[in-house]
Amino acid sequence: MNGSAKNTAGRRRGAAGGTALAVIDMINTYDHQDAELLLPSVREALPVMVDLVTRAREHGVAVIYVNDNFGEWRSHHGEILRTALDGPHAELVEPVRPDDSSLFVVKARHSIFYETPLAYLLTQLDVDHLVLCGQVTEQCVLYSALDAHIRHIRVTVPTDAVAHIHESLAEAALEMMRRNMSARTVEAKEIDFASTAGRGT
Repeated sequence: MNGSAKNTAGRRRGAAGGTALAVIDMINTYDHQDAELLLPSVREALPVMVDLVTRAREHGVAVIYVNDNFGEWRSHHGEILRTALDGPHAELVEPVRPDDSSLFVVKARHSIFYETPLAYLLTQLDVDHLVLCGQVTEQCVLYSALDAHIRHIRVTVPTDAVAHIHESLAEAALEMMRRNMSARTVEAKEIDFASTAGRGT
């Protein structure tokens, strides 16, 4: 979590009606296994993610980037971003890069909650509803939705703003989120960040 998160959290507490947008693993070099299978889906979903992030910022909704550190334990979020922007797929990173108002949480495993300060941050923000976008639907998004559910945090997943490796597994993952985790799965355009207390998303 970046150094300004405490002050930002204090300013935003309650302002967004209990909703935050989590951008999962989009600061990426795409030099990992299955990247070639993932890239077409990322390219398709990226414009929708960019629009989602833009609308969240316009309505004062906290945008929280939760990203792998790729095993580089001495790296902070700025170095992770620079590495991705210097990589071969910077065009997939630049449009959705964090701005000065963004929060950043570094993770090491699939779930955005596992051994990270995210749960504490959400408490500080009075957030009880997470919108999850990013990658990969059948991996990090799925496990993050489960961890949110067991923490009594409501989840919305915009189906066109998440990227997958295997389409069939992604469809199964979305069905699991709906059935087993009470997640709402909708197109991104149906998410209304202006709704009072996040209840209309």
